[in-house]
Amino acid sequence: MIETDGDIRAGARALGKLCPVMKRVHGLVGDPPLRRHVSGFVGLAQVVVSQQLSTASANAIWKRTALAVDPFDAPNLLAMDVGTLRGAGLSVGKVRTLRAAAEAIASGALDLETPVADDELRASLLAITGIGPWTADIYTLFCLGHADGFASGDLALQVAAQRAFGLGTRPSAGELEQIAERWRPWRGVAARLLWSFYAHRDS
Repeated sequence: MIETDGDIRAGARALGKLCPVMKRVHGLVGDPPLRRHVSGFVGLAQVVVSQQLSTASANAIWKRTALAVDPFDAPNLLAMDVGTLRGAGLSVGKVRTLRAAAEAIASGALDLETPVADDELRASLLAITGIGPWTADIYTLFCLGHADGFASGDLALQVAAQRAFGLGTRPSAGELEQIAERWRPWRGVAARLLWSFYAHRDS
């Protein structure tokens, strides 16, 4: 699990021994931020809100959504009318996804409180309308803090990997998944390093 800055440092040191490219990236960007979020429905909802948005926009919309649905839980969200949720800045698609996740929790089809195997949780998340691999992977990475979590479908990770490895083209999700095999069991720290590298090169 990645729970502290010390876990990040340990992972970065291990990656430096596993992969010279990661050693070089770490030398450039230093220890990446922890980026841990709460788990459960609140954490999942934050990930859904952040889909395809800048950090600033996602934070602003999340703050308005959390104020509208207080306390933020599945029953309260289901009790809200769509107009109020849309008024917080949520798109039609994200309202649909949040309601689908809340309904799955209410029905028992999705349990975010009981620890289960990664594959089982991922399958439960992917069964929900509007939740794809990226959302499931980001939830595993930042809300659960799994040390080997990885989001191979993330565009920034793909671009960062292309730059770090000097590739001629941006790797696909499948190709990045293959590259990331060398970083097990610290793919979650490798992802954080690559995100920092992406921001470093674009700053």
